[in-house]
Amino acid sequence: MTYLLLSAVFLAAAAAVAAAGWRRAPRGHGRAVLAAAAALVVLTAVFDTVMIAVGLFDYRDEHIWGVRIGLAPVEDFAYPIAAVLLLSGLWNLLGPRERTHAD
Repeated sequence: MTYLLLSAVFLAAAAAVAAAGWRRAPRGHGRAVLAAAAALVVLTAVFDTVMIAVGLFDYRDEHIWGVRIGLAPVEDFAYPIAAVLLLSGLWNLLGPRERTHAD
């Protein structure tokens, strides 16, 4: 199994939860999710590159797609994006009912 396939499974599950909670999302929710995802992608690029550069871990080429940002394979960026989607979706689904979607 490749990391790309494994990442796609996590992203699909997180996107389903986010979509389910979307209509209960408060105003500005979309911008907040994008800002959080952007911050986590930048942090992932920096810290994964540093950790790979110092030899803490690496990826076998036959298990990755081959596209890298810095030294980090693009598949590594699926997890922070999935985390933002999953957590924001759960927040909306489990939060108070008086929220309305206006974004």
